[in-house]
Amino acid sequence: QVQLVESGGGLVQAGGSLRLSCVASGTIFRLNVMGWYRQAPGNQRELVATISSGGSTNSLDSVKGRFSISRDGAKNTVDLQMNSLKPEDAAVYYCYFMRLGTRQEYWGQGTQVTVSS
Repeated sequence: QVQLVESGGGLVQAGGSLRLSCVASGTIFRLNVMGWYRQAPGNQRELVATISSGGSTNSLDSVKGRFSISRDGAKNTVDLQMNSLKPEDAAVYYCYFMRLGTRQEYWGQGTQVTVSS
């Protein structure tokens, strides 16, 4: 089992910045993908950004150039730096962990990001 705990959400004005952090604990499989998804009311959960244990990244087109993802393999953490936030970025952000191979997935409890216009 993998447990994920997020931190760093909150309220910010449009144009501002927030940094989300997630720490994974438990049985951390060496080959994995960590990242962030988000879900706004009435919308489906969508991928924001992911980063593999090998360093490969993937991100939503609408956040490219504004958000950046990073990880610390030794600490089992993944961070999402969000700059130039827009009201449409407001959502609950979920930390994500997937074991490569079995594709078993784990989710954090979510952290709210609110962006005021």
